[in-house]
Amino acid sequence: MEINEVEELGKKIKNNIEKVIVGKASIIDILITALIAGGHVLLEDVPGTGKTVLAKTLAKSIGVTFKRVQFTPDLLPSDLTGINYFNQKEGEFVLRRGPVFTNILLSDEINRATPRTQSSLLECMEEKQVTIDGVTYGLEAPFFVIATQNPVETQGTFPLPEAQLDRFLIKTGMGYPNLEDGKKILERFILDNPFKDLKSVCTSEEITDASLAARKVYIASSLLEYILRLVEETLDNPSIILGCSPRGSLALMRASQVYAALKGRDYVIPEDIKFLAKFVLAHRLILKDSIKIKGVTGEKIISDILETVTVPTENWKEE
Repeated sequence: MEINEVEELGKKIKNNIEKVIVGKASIIDILITALIAGGHVLLEDVPGTGKTVLAKTLAKSIGVTFKRVQFTPDLLPSDLTGINYFNQKEGEFVLRRGPVFTNILLSDEINRATPRTQSSLLECMEEKQVTIDGVTYGLEAPFFVIATQNPVETQGTFPLPEAQLDRFLIKTGMGYPNLEDGKKILERFILDNPFKDLKSVCTSEEITDASLAARKVYIASSLLEYILRLVEETLDNPSIILGCSPRGSLALMRASQVYAALKGRDYVIPEDIKFLAKFVLAHRLILKDSIKIKGVTGEKIISDILETVTVPTENWKEE
């Protein structure tokens, strides 16, 4: 697949999603970026802003398998991964596959499950495999987790540990629609739900091909150093207990390559990195309590770092 084909693929998926979702162009771009980059997305926002609808619309736009799991405190790890049970008719143990055996997994309200259940996704998300009773099973590509959580309601929830947050390539939110977009939503849904008539516009093979093509996007040495300087600033910041790991810098590089391809370029520019930085890096920071009490967020700290780190200037195209 060529870069222009990646761009066209992204446009097809985006246009299809926008038949249902109104006024969230940049969020859709970020979601498609994470999908093609082979990462996962955490959508954090208040109820009713369209997180679940967005996830289901993306899944329906692609000809892949989709499963949704409602996370609750009594959900067990085996409810996700599956379990070996004794089949009396066959006289042997048989694997009953859990919902992680899919292409797109919607983990709804992930912070309502216990840490034990949350951690059962760690291997799946990072290594694209799952181990059940000592036997490892590979997950079919693409494997994409979209998790949602409500940042306001804390009763009966278990905050995601740092190791779990670090598995998400991107964290973002939906936000409330403005008056104009709100009116469009009402008009679009006044007769029927447009989601019902949505058709898939691409295949899983096309997503895999786009992912391979995006890896060939050129990123200049100075931009690699720029990414590392941004990450390094999180390690020395007095407001931060723990900064970004090498996984964070790798994630920002990979996401920048895909984002550039979706914009029709075979090379990364600084604006790609600057746009994605807060979505890729902010949730990987552990802030001091004294800073969080003041209302300072990881996004604000990353924005400040972007203002202080000098952006390299040169011809970004490969010589």
